[in-house]
Amino acid sequence: MKSQFVYVSYIKTTPEKLWHALTTPQCMKLYWAGNMNFKSDWKVGSPWTVSYLDGQVADAGEILEFDPPKRMVIKWRNEWNPEMKEEGFSRCTFELEPTDGAVKLTVMHGIDVPNSKFIEAASVGWPFVLSNLKSLLETGEVVLKANANHQGTR
Repeated sequence: MKSQFVYVSYIKTTPEKLWHALTTPQCMKLYWAGNMNFKSDWKVGSPWTVSYLDGQVADAGEILEFDPPKRMVIKWRNEWNPEMKEEGFSRCTFELEPTDGAVKLTVMHGIDVPNSKFIEAASVGWPFVLSNLKSLLETGEVVLKANANHQGTR
């Protein structure tokens, strides 16, 4: 990958609960600050989409690997921003590794485009989303609410 973003977090939960949070649209909507809808049947080869509340598709792709509760790989393309869409498909990998009373979550998002505008935006958006995911699983609440500074891709 020519442009890549990597994020590692340790979350006090079980792999099964974290996996559920990563793949359940109602839960995903919570830590994406309530402003996104998700759709997929989470099977290899299946499509997935992330849409804004007004129905506009933000991102779309395909499930490439699905190994609960250890690893998921998604083919991912921004759909609403012409400059980022033109960069083509990226690859996002989620790896879950149980540790002592917690789960190490590694998110790697990359694309074969040097100085990718999409990965630049994702590097702003992922910390927002993943911080909310950690807080939601550990406390039952998200910390950050959606605003233009944290959405990264909109």
